[in-house]
Amino acid sequence: MKYQKLNEQIIELVGGKKNIEAVVHCMTRLRFTLKDRSKANTDALKEMSEVIDVVSNNVAYQIIIGTHVNEIYKELIEMLGISDSQENTVPKEKKNIIKSALDVISESMTPILEPIICAGLLAAALSIVSLTGLISPESPTFQIFDTLRIAVFYFLPVFMAMSSAKRLGASPYLAVALAVTILSEQINGVKGLSLFSLPLPEITYANSFIPILLAVWFMGYITKVMKRVVPTTLHYFLVPLLVMVITLPATLLVFGPMGYYIGEGIIGFFNLLMTTVGSWFVMMLYSAFQPFIVMLGAGNFIMPVVASLIAADGYDPAFISSCTISDIAVGGAMLGYFLKTRNTQQKQLFGTVTLSAILGVTEPAIYGVFVKFRRPFIAVMIGGGMGGLFAGLTGVKAYSVAWGLFGLPSYIGNGDFKNFWLMVTAVVISFIGSGVAAYLLGVPSYENQTQKDSEAKDKIVTGMKSFPLGNLISGHLIQLSEVKDQAFSTGALGKGIGIIPTSEDLFSPVDGEVVVVFPTKHAIGIKDENGAELLIHIGIDTVELEGRHFELLIKTGDQVKKGQQLAHIDFAGIKEEGYDPTVIVVITNTSDFLDVIPTQNKHVTLDDSAMNIIF
Repeated sequence: MKYQKLNEQIIELVGGKKNIEAVVHCMTRLRFTLKDRSKANTDALKEMSEVIDVVSNNVAYQIIIGTHVNEIYKELIEMLGISDSQENTVPKEKKNIIKSALDVISESMTPILEPIICAGLLAAALSIVSLTGLISPESPTFQIFDTLRIAVFYFLPVFMAMSSAKRLGASPYLAVALAVTILSEQINGVKGLSLFSLPLPEITYANSFIPILLAVWFMGYITKVMKRVVPTTLHYFLVPLLVMVITLPATLLVFGPMGYYIGEGIIGFFNLLMTTVGSWFVMMLYSAFQPFIVMLGAGNFIMPVVASLIAADGYDPAFISSCTISDIAVGGAMLGYFLKTRNTQQKQLFGTVTLSAILGVTEPAIYGVFVKFRRPFIAVMIGGGMGGLFAGLTGVKAYSVAWGLFGLPSYIGNGDFKNFWLMVTAVVISFIGSGVAAYLLGVPSYENQTQKDSEAKDKIVTGMKSFPLGNLISGHLIQLSEVKDQAFSTGALGKGIGIIPTSEDLFSPVDGEVVVVFPTKHAIGIKDENGAELLIHIGIDTVELEGRHFELLIKTGDQVKKGQQLAHIDFAGIKEEGYDPTVIVVITNTSDFLDVIPTQNKHVTLDDSAMNIIF
């Protein structure tokens, strides 16, 4: 063993094998759960040449080794005789039930938006070609493509089963088998069914999502129980059978009816709200405040409601229209700033995000501009609120799930041109209203910092060269010494910066290769093409989350380009569980270069440079 002597010393100095209850590791450190911390000789551990530092807090007893900790850990657990399992962690706190349920719904809806949006845009295209007379609605060609549109919503339980299964601890294949079973012609919408002589209510499972979501949750629970009860040698044969035999009756007797009535209750609530208060009020508020909702990571929470409304009534009377109106308002605000500003860098930024917002992708504008400048929120509240109010008062309906500029044809529906032109008018109102408001509000300054930083970056010492590292996330920059983690704040792992994030998407600051992705997704290592070795550490002590709230878009060995998205992180969820969300990036081989100089910007966007490396 390469690290046998080192591990023997560590075991001895933490109080011996009997004092070690559990041990895991993260990107740079060993994390011990010790039975009695007073038995650990912290001072002696700190004196070891292979140990960078020791941190003892309420999370764990942490011995900071460096980025090669994985190799040391593998030998350590072999010497201790314990398994390499992420189950060896400190006990987890119980999460809020409502928050957990909303997380499951949101995370399950996100993957299936792709076919839903496809179906919505296809409906718009079919409306146009049928009205122009190019293809008759009675022709086989039209019927075939229309079947695709219908099938996406009819088989919504199948999509939901697949997307939620792993999240809920169930087999995706068994979940899909359950979904297609309840959608079969023998069960779906059939009257007079009974099971074990118990009458079953008539329920239409097609176009629904709540019954299957509840059923898959139950399936995940039963799967865990069966794996504990059934002997390991019989898992392959008996567990799937028992899971299905138990889950199907439970679905038909309990979760199907429960989910059906919950869905009907949701639809009834929003219908009541729109008939008593008025859809104009709902549309005005949602159109005005959608950027805040997106920023909070709650943009997908309306999708289950929308799917239920369209399945029940054939249209959505409020939300999808409001999304489009708000998105166009965001584009209008950015165009207003584009016309107002004289700063070349700002003009380029505003112009780029204007187009993406009009097409229905507002995140670049919200996270790259709104969070930083704040005034655009006011502009969108004015323009979006005006457009939403008009759409609500005139009764605009969304016949499919398609938003943004390309989604407008879907408002024609079954030849409903009046609905289409009313929606176009609402969009124009929101676009012009927010654009004028943004122009009049003006562009906030960079606090006179941008020009100073630009001049500083241009100063290169004679005889030396430098290359900049791009930024990886928008937010408030703090110096490494301010990071609340000794391993980083002392500079022991290299020079770098910390960013308190104001957005949720993480991007690569360099062109290079992903050399390591930690299993718990909270840390990424990238080697830059210039030889710089970057460690990106998302949050502090977030290894304890075991991957919750992290969605990585890359894997070890991938080649990445500067500006390529690496991950989507639910920082709100991280903070709610009590963890510091600060994103840290350090150059672990700082000693290979003459210097690493962090930017002095207090607020950074994706257009900024994070650091300059001098060599």
